[in-house]
Amino acid sequence: MTLKNNNPVVFYAYVAIMTLSLSGELFAAEGVAEVDPLRELQNQNKVLQEQLKQQRALIDSLTQKVNQIQQAEDRRKGDLAYPNSDPKDDQSTTKTSFNAGRISLTAEGGIAFFNTGSEGMFPNSEFRVDEAKLFIEAPVWGDIYFFGELNLMTREASDLSLQLGELYIDIENISKLWNCDRILNLRMGRMYIPFGEEYLSRYAIDNPLISHSLSDIWGVDEGIELYGRLGKFDYAAAVQNGGPSGVRDFDGDKSIAARIGFDPQDWLHLSASAMRTGNLTPQGDNWSELWFGNGWFLPITLGEITKYHAELFEGDVELRLPHGKIKAFGGYARYDDNEPGTDNRRDIFYYSIEIVHDLTRKLYAAVRFSQIFADQGYPIAGHGDKDQYLYSLTLTDELWRLSLGLGYRWSQNFLTKAEYSFERGTEVGGVKREHEDLFAIEAAFKF
Repeated sequence: MTLKNNNPVVFYAYVAIMTLSLSGELFAAEGVAEVDPLRELQNQNKVLQEQLKQQRALIDSLTQKVNQIQQAEDRRKGDLAYPNSDPKDDQSTTKTSFNAGRISLTAEGGIAFFNTGSEGMFPNSEFRVDEAKLFIEAPVWGDIYFFGELNLMTREASDLSLQLGELYIDIENISKLWNCDRILNLRMGRMYIPFGEEYLSRYAIDNPLISHSLSDIWGVDEGIELYGRLGKFDYAAAVQNGGPSGVRDFDGDKSIAARIGFDPQDWLHLSASAMRTGNLTPQGDNWSELWFGNGWFLPITLGEITKYHAELFEGDVELRLPHGKIKAFGGYARYDDNEPGTDNRRDIFYYSIEIVHDLTRKLYAAVRFSQIFADQGYPIAGHGDKDQYLYSLTLTDELWRLSLGLGYRWSQNFLTKAEYSFERGTEVGGVKREHEDLFAIEAAFKF
């Protein structure tokens, strides 16, 4: 711009206008410098919030998957609403699984070496697959689930064969219909008999020892079961066929079993169980679905028996300690039948106490003592030869077992253990039962 007039007023006005223009530009520049960091912080905050949302979604997804795995494990053990042990004390509660869409597939097993005395189950120092199980679970609709178990091999099996274990539809949390959580759940199909508690830790990966208690009460049967939890109480009750046939029942009188538990403290669990097998027929059922003494309840003579049954009562206690646990139970069983002119009633008492102590974080020691008293004798196999002590109806009036073991948990999914069990008793008439001691080594796994 050229000043054609040398008027001082015009000159000073021009200078003032230029100064104001430059000042405005400087002010605008400074304002931008002051606003940009604030906007950048706002942008960073938005990015962080979005990352937090993604992390929350991931955590929620992982939590849901872990809960589903834990629920599958609880359903496998037989009582979704009943936590039978403190997860801090039982490293086996966490379980991996293979998921194909909505189907979850898991497995457990054990590879073992067994040796007993000449009158025991394994007199020839045997290597064997002790256990091989596949578990399948899938959601059906809402809170309805399918659960199935296939047994490729069990310790009780005499040969390699595919057998059906549990298989049921689980309708969970029916009580939510009246706004009560987990009070009532329903199970229909083939499931464990809810009597006692040893069966809840009977699998190789869950059992601290290799053998079981002398009474070893467990069974899988067809029927329906109600279970649930209310505060510190839990319960399970079932009506089932009672006999071993998986395709039909030979007597309309059903098996009834029930258990109620109470947890007064985090470290203390108590329960009481009652059961009747229902009437069984030697010609159809042969023996009960409920196992007892490594055998079954079965007729004690070859006489004219057309009906027989057993009734049982048991109390269980568990103490969860900082470095282990103590479990104990005691019970009574009464056998009776309808053989004409003969009183075959038998009163049978049994008990067991088990102590597990953690020597280190992974190494533990375990001891279990169990015993059975049978008034006038009853067929009890124990670790003895079943052909001699069960099928030939040899009557035993007293038998005890002392099991000593060491175990090492390499991880939650792999366990090795070794055991020596002493077993002694007497038959009716005073003949001693000897040469049945067990030595065993086992590697148990799950995935």
